[in-house]
Amino acid sequence: MKLSPVTSFLLRGHRLCRISGTVPCKRVRYEPVRLKKHFSVSAETHSTALLYRTHGEPSKVVQLEPLDLPPIGRECVLVKMLAAPINPSDLNMVQGTYAILPSLPGVGGNEGVCQVMEVGNKVTTLKVGDWAIPRDAGIGTWRTAAVLKAEDLVALPKDIPLLSAATLGVNPCTAYRMLSDFEELKPGDTVIQNAANSGVGQAVIQIAAAKGIQTINVVRDRPDLQQLHDRLKALGATHVITEESLRRPEMKEFFKSCSRPKLALNGVGGKSATELLRHLKSGGSMVTYGGMAKLPVTVPVSALIFKDVKIRGFWVTQWKRDNRHDEDSLQKMLDELCILIRAGKLSAPACTEVRLQDFRKALDDAMKPYVSTKQVFVM
Repeated sequence: MKLSPVTSFLLRGHRLCRISGTVPCKRVRYEPVRLKKHFSVSAETHSTALLYRTHGEPSKVVQLEPLDLPPIGRECVLVKMLAAPINPSDLNMVQGTYAILPSLPGVGGNEGVCQVMEVGNKVTTLKVGDWAIPRDAGIGTWRTAAVLKAEDLVALPKDIPLLSAATLGVNPCTAYRMLSDFEELKPGDTVIQNAANSGVGQAVIQIAAAKGIQTINVVRDRPDLQQLHDRLKALGATHVITEESLRRPEMKEFFKSCSRPKLALNGVGGKSATELLRHLKSGGSMVTYGGMAKLPVTVPVSALIFKDVKIRGFWVTQWKRDNRHDEDSLQKMLDELCILIRAGKLSAPACTEVRLQDFRKALDDAMKPYVSTKQVFVM
């Protein structure tokens, strides 16, 4: 197939080959990345990507490099990446500590939005001009373009903001599923969460508010606490409190005017998770989706015996894999999230737009503590 001039910005795509089971730090096979020997400006044979050949500190091991562009297969599409964020899981993958790892060299990034530029003659799910997001983790989104299997992408409406589209596939989907799958929540019920200023936390606040669910949002104390408090309240947070306040005896008075939560969402671990459990309603669930403190979750015996709490975990990548052949589940979720976006009830997290060329600063900024803005590469 002769490629059109649009391929001047396109690069080699590679597809994640799935294997059964989920084992921590399992190495996932990819098709090898074809590297060019020289960073030339050849118009139709390469583009650029943020690639790493070894695991380590992201700003040190990631490099901006050219990649060869393969022919478009009959079941493949040629896509131009439009925007791709830096998520904690992306950094963990580069560091070599994530649950799935690509064969090296690998292209960074698991999330983003792209536009379809050309399609193979057997592709029926996508057409030229469509926006699409990755169906699964691991395709490598920190690049200007790729050739991908059409089945590894899902179409997205083009009438939502670019940054909302670029950040839709991970955090809002995680928030939506945790609010839907573990407890039957009704208007007036309460959810408590730590890491409330994270991407997931902000999505939880907004989706819960749209459903009439109260949220108790726990954040770490910081110099700009009042500013953060005001921003989360503007998103729809019912209550914003610090982790220090959560440990005080005054919380007994707090729960005289606020119902105890049926659901706790833990993205931190350690003592923070234990405090969530302490305030959880009898029979409620705590769902762990992250561990920013890098400390284990300690469950008091009393919480199990006298409150019969349920301790669960959630990983949106596994949910997508388990439901890969259930198109309705994924599409229904994305449709509902897009409805909220159009209605102004679900916005992208605060973002800083950066160019691929500025990747070192972006990676460093993404790892700084107390930063509530998400670094997003805009191609």
